[in-house]
Amino acid sequence: MRAVEDALGIKIPTNARLIRNIIEAIQYVQDHVVHFYHLHALDWVDIVSALDADPQATSELAQSISDWSKSSADYFKGVQDKLKLYVSSGQLGPFGNAYWGHPAYKLPPEANLMAVAHYLEALDWQREVIKAHAILGAKNPHLQTYLVGGMSIPVDPNSQVAINADKIAHLHSLFAKAKEFVEKVYLPDVLAVAPFYLDWTTVGEGLGNFMSYGDFPLIDDFDPNKASDLFIPRGVILDRDLSTVHPLDPASITEYVTHSWYKYDDESKGLHPAEGQTNPNYTGPKPPYEFLEVEGKYSWLKSPRYEDKSMEVGPLARMLIAYASGHERVKFWVDAVLTKLNAPATVLFSTLGRVAARCVETVVLAEQLATWTNELAANIATGDLRIHENDHWDPSTWPAEAMGWGWTEAPRGALGHWIHIKDGKIANYQAIVPSTWNGSPRDAHGVPGAYEAALVGTPVADPNQPVEILRTVHSFDPCMACAVHVLDPEGKEITRVIVAD
Repeated sequence: MRAVEDALGIKIPTNARLIRNIIEAIQYVQDHVVHFYHLHALDWVDIVSALDADPQATSELAQSISDWSKSSADYFKGVQDKLKLYVSSGQLGPFGNAYWGHPAYKLPPEANLMAVAHYLEALDWQREVIKAHAILGAKNPHLQTYLVGGMSIPVDPNSQVAINADKIAHLHSLFAKAKEFVEKVYLPDVLAVAPFYLDWTTVGEGLGNFMSYGDFPLIDDFDPNKASDLFIPRGVILDRDLSTVHPLDPASITEYVTHSWYKYDDESKGLHPAEGQTNPNYTGPKPPYEFLEVEGKYSWLKSPRYEDKSMEVGPLARMLIAYASGHERVKFWVDAVLTKLNAPATVLFSTLGRVAARCVETVVLAEQLATWTNELAANIATGDLRIHENDHWDPSTWPAEAMGWGWTEAPRGALGHWIHIKDGKIANYQAIVPSTWNGSPRDAHGVPGAYEAALVGTPVADPNQPVEILRTVHSFDPCMACAVHVLDPEGKEITRVIVAD
């Protein structure tokens, strides 16, 4: 949306801005909780160890860190009994693919049982709170109400099919439930687990360079380069230096394909996405799929760079930039977490730092949801029911040629779209998604992306069970399906790479 809006000079109405903020913020909250419990927790939690836990001791542990209601000994005994049924049947279900008993697991059985219980609770919780997307976006995922110029969902206090007082009240109830779980379960769990893994504050740092496009506009006519105009500020941090947040210049973004399965005329240079090319050039393994030759091309990801520097994007980048920019609530919660862990801010430059930063961001946005919902209700109460801008719908009114940059901060990090419109049609379109930034291969100068850099020096107890590698890679929340879509002109799959055992 923003790419076309930028190209055509469209400013969206207040209601649309607030609804977009709300939709995106609850997506962050749900996505981060799902990541912690369902995608990352099993790198730290030994599920089978929970079978040895004392439910009474587990209850005492849970009540010592939170007043969450589901903390009785009987409750944890029920969870443990359910887990025993999984294990005795030989079918661990969602807990099947992990390295149980690995020496890298350090939690006591009671902490493991508590984590299992919250894993199961989070499954039900996330399904409930994301109903906000059904109210505002018709469905989740892939919401249907986004529209160039605003949103398509109507705003009318007198209509049952529009955003009205009842729907806003429902949103408030969902966001209260989201905030309660985040503050009484997610945050306490992170603070309970972290002390057992403080050695991971020295592992997985990587680049030391961080970038955020910023997001969540606070006013209609906002300046994205002004920190006070965005709830999550824009900027760049270089070389771990939290004393300076550099302004971000989108003209300084380029993409290399030196080690990617694409081709440029001159692969020693990067191209700005507005002039980008996606020309597949697969030179990787053929059947029987031997190992990758990483000195050549070895990835379907390009290598995006900022001022020719490799950057990390995502929750850690956003929270570091917000913290260094003086964001009040981010500073409050980051300092609270660091005080609880008795650690300096430098521990954030690590695998465990990414876990903590994602949690802090979730808490901050869970707090903010009620504010934006109240602002939406107040704006509607003034009689302003506008939800989209109608002046640019006729392509005959468009310039013969226009270029635009659409930016946002997806939960995983900086997401940019570049569009070139010519004679009312798309002449070129390029996107750089968060996992392309973080998962990029080396560039023409041999500089690795964030994943590769973060894995250097990682201690691995057992190469056949590399849970330590998973901890760092999963701390970025990778999405390779988002990062790579390569089809031939007929829409057929070009190739499939199978990882050798």
